[in-house]
Amino acid sequence: MISSTRYWFLVALIILVYLAGMFVTLFENDSAQFAVMAMRMVQENDFINLFKGPNEYLDKPHMHYWLAAISFKIFGIHDWAYRIPGFLATLLAAYSCFGLGKLLYNKDIGRFAALIFMTCQTIVLSVIDVRTDAVLTGFTIFSIWQLVAYVEKDGLKHILLGALGAGLAFSTKGQIALLVIGICLLCHLVYTRKWKRLLSWKVLVALIVFGLAITPMLYAYYHQFDLHPEKIIRGRNGRSGIFFIFWEQSFERLSGTGMGKNSSDYFFFFHTFFWIFLPWTLLALIGYWRRVKTFAKLRFSYNPKYEFLTLGGITIIFFIISFAQFKLPHYMNIMMPLYAILTASYLHSLYRFTKNKEIKFLLGVQYFILALVFIFSVLICFYVFKFEKWYNYVLLLAVLVTIAYFCLKREAYYMRIITLSVCSSLLLNGIMNMHFYPCLLYYQAGSKMAKHIKEQDIDVNRIYKFSDWHSWAIDFYNKEPLKIATLTDLAVKKDFWVYADDADLMELHQAGFTWDKQITVDQFRITRLQLKFLEPSTRKKKLNEMHLVHIN
Repeated sequence: MISSTRYWFLVALIILVYLAGMFVTLFENDSAQFAVMAMRMVQENDFINLFKGPNEYLDKPHMHYWLAAISFKIFGIHDWAYRIPGFLATLLAAYSCFGLGKLLYNKDIGRFAALIFMTCQTIVLSVIDVRTDAVLTGFTIFSIWQLVAYVEKDGLKHILLGALGAGLAFSTKGQIALLVIGICLLCHLVYTRKWKRLLSWKVLVALIVFGLAITPMLYAYYHQFDLHPEKIIRGRNGRSGIFFIFWEQSFERLSGTGMGKNSSDYFFFFHTFFWIFLPWTLLALIGYWRRVKTFAKLRFSYNPKYEFLTLGGITIIFFIISFAQFKLPHYMNIMMPLYAILTASYLHSLYRFTKNKEIKFLLGVQYFILALVFIFSVLICFYVFKFEKWYNYVLLLAVLVTIAYFCLKREAYYMRIITLSVCSSLLLNGIMNMHFYPCLLYYQAGSKMAKHIKEQDIDVNRIYKFSDWHSWAIDFYNKEPLKIATLTDLAVKKDFWVYADDADLMELHQAGFTWDKQITVDQFRITRLQLKFLEPSTRKKKLNEMHLVHIN
């Protein structure tokens, strides 16, 4: 269907876009926060206890932080080193999409699935803004692939690898991993009726492997929390880390009692899906609808030409997470491999059963998406954050010429749909990773202030803050968390610096402190973009300021 040369050329370009984002400054809050948590592990040589700043952390388990800490141990404490585990996990997820797509359908669908997964917007974003979901997605889809391979082939290695993947996924974000793996496997078993695979000694061995895989995480939780019932976590003492990860965690998220509520909108993930799966959204929705119609006609009777794993998994998981009272867009990342495989099977059907009207319509939509991406890219490069270096123009021109070549190349419609969709993702995220994010992060005060601290050779051990807001970026790039002190504590100190916002500065002045040096930088919450910020003429109105003052 697609030549190996074309396929690997596109994959190479995608990886180059990934790599371009590896060296961008870490985003606040989550990426920088998680990097600081892993940094503390390395600096204090404590891989057992999880801390968020000065507070004990009972939310996500350890695996993501362990992997980041191992990367820091090997490569040093750098932003790109923090991103390496997420990058590798994304490649694992892409390979697992290929493997599962090939297993359920054929090699071509597997290749399409990997390509779709690697280019959907939320996955590209997850490689630069690395949270636990990048690692979670990689281990989860790997586990699903191997467990389905066991059901189909009865191989011991498959069920053991599946159990290992499930254990690592559970150790990354808890129950959601087992929920997704279990639902997908159950859907496959229900449809294929291969229940006898569960009645095997191999299942018992797999459970042992799973238990061994989660043992380090359970031991760490037991050591930090179960042995210390006196600790007060989110207003309660007597917290059991083991009970939390096996029972309380997901129910707290669903009910909003643990981390609070941020959305009661039951359609949140529905409208979120429209942008996180770009540029493949329409293809995914049509593919989903056609698969529903197919199973309705079959009355869900078994047909070896079809699989129910993706459709059933997407439907059930989507329904369950929609009732959660705490929702964020990246919570859907774990489902992206399922969407990718389902969309790939629909694309393959366009190749096998060409319907001119339908395929021409879809090609027109992909041209429209590419046009929107082009307009957006021009606005970013020539209006929002204008190009300043000559080579930026050369790179953009080279990319546009390449895209124009594929737009004008006369070839099969389905091939143009695939190529143009990938080009849309490459153009958008190439601009974002190499130009937009670096310019945007100029307005992230913490990382910018850390550069001033390094340039002026300020002793980071003499920098304090007295408010309870977090300072993850400056903590990470200083390679030392800011020390927290009260105004009373500061009153007896000499020759020190205070990192403060406008309100803190006023409070310092009112408390009688004077300073002889002041460094001020702009601050904007970069993960919450606003049109008035993107508009150059109104940007200053949306900026706050952060200050570093020297008190002698």
